[in-house]
Amino acid sequence: MSARNFDMIVIGAGPGGYVAAIRGAQLGMKVCVVEREHLGGICLNWGCIPTKAMLRSAEVFHLMHRASEFGLTADGIGYDLDAVVKRSRGVAKQLAGGVGHLLKKNKVTVVMGAATLAGPGRVSVATDTGSEELTAPAIVLATGARARDLPGLEADGKRVWSYRHALVPPHMPKKLLVIGSGAIGIEFASFFNTLGAETTVVEVMERILPVEDAEISGFAKKQFEKQGMRILEGASVTRLDRGTDKVTAHVEQGGRTEAFEVDTVISAVGIVGNVEGLGLEALGVRIDRTHVVTDEFCRTGIKGLYAIGDVAGPPWLAHKASHEGVMVAELIAGGHPHPIRPGSIAGCTYCHPQVASVGLTEARAKEKGYEVRVGRFPFLGNGKAIALGEPEGMVKTLFDAKTGELLGAHMVGAEVTELIQGYVVARGLESTEADLMQTIFPHPTLSEMMHESVLDAWGRAIHF
Repeated sequence: MSARNFDMIVIGAGPGGYVAAIRGAQLGMKVCVVEREHLGGICLNWGCIPTKAMLRSAEVFHLMHRASEFGLTADGIGYDLDAVVKRSRGVAKQLAGGVGHLLKKNKVTVVMGAATLAGPGRVSVATDTGSEELTAPAIVLATGARARDLPGLEADGKRVWSYRHALVPPHMPKKLLVIGSGAIGIEFASFFNTLGAETTVVEVMERILPVEDAEISGFAKKQFEKQGMRILEGASVTRLDRGTDKVTAHVEQGGRTEAFEVDTVISAVGIVGNVEGLGLEALGVRIDRTHVVTDEFCRTGIKGLYAIGDVAGPPWLAHKASHEGVMVAELIAGGHPHPIRPGSIAGCTYCHPQVASVGLTEARAKEKGYEVRVGRFPFLGNGKAIALGEPEGMVKTLFDAKTGELLGAHMVGAEVTELIQGYVVARGLESTEADLMQTIFPHPTLSEMMHESVLDAWGRAIHF
């Protein structure tokens, strides 16, 4: 069988892979992308996008219950879970189709099948009709990751779910246990709690949303508890006893074990990289805890082989994967792109209230030896937030007291996942507190809180 030759082969068509393929094609390369399941990967099909569609339904449902606050009337409020899921799947399908269109438009060859590295510059693909051989001097691994299963806590799709089961739930939980309070766990907890599930979240670390600034985590926890969630921190699920219609969870906290019954468990205890079956070991690719080891330019140390996105380690974010895809394509095409700076990548969690951050937390900045100036501004002091009926939240900014460098920004409240990009741009442009203070923010907007938080770091806040 004769091999098909390309300038670049991308394995995986998620937000890292398909973007790398398109950018490579834009730069004049002959590109092939190999995908074993869905164009758009987990993000578009089973992750970022469908969860946001479901969370939007929960948000509207929540607002319907508040109709009287806005001078409105809404009677007989209810929901149809099947219809909520159908809308979510429709959104995912639309965007996955869009990826196919973009690849075709950019003349990227798509091969559906499971890829194996047959040797340097060689890829073998097992397809529905047999196998196909592809060659290229540059190969990009963008195989992503999957949910981690802990022994005894494995998802079965009936009473114990992974994120995939939770996106097409076989029933509406009445009593729900969520194991893990990272972005995935807390978003599903928020969704099902809003729809009326009695929700408990168990987090093994000392606080929920453990990667966030401690003050923001604490604020979010209070809001979740106000909404009726039970939060157990510094706790772990040691055993699940599964019945036909219930699960008995054994939770250890502070040396004591408590057993309680739920009808549904969602396990969201992290991810593992998809590194198996690719032939990486035979090529001598270094793998550390299921993730491919790379340098700042996503090079694996094997000539012509790159790894991007979730398979290449944290932060596990779609936008990081996409940016790496562009960087690697430009590098392969002979360009000189800048390496990714992880400290300037925003993290967003779409629970209610939303959480968003970029840069160092206050604790980390102090650990690094900075003399830190901290500014805070509450949603309660912002006209737009009050008008929206969203007075719960805060914006927190951290600066180097000596240079005015913006070290980090942390937010909790309505629409903060949209606001955070202002601080991302500021960090990218190396803006100081003086630059931000002199920026005129439009009124009335939530973004004015970003300005006031900066002013507050120097004792100059006007509206609080």
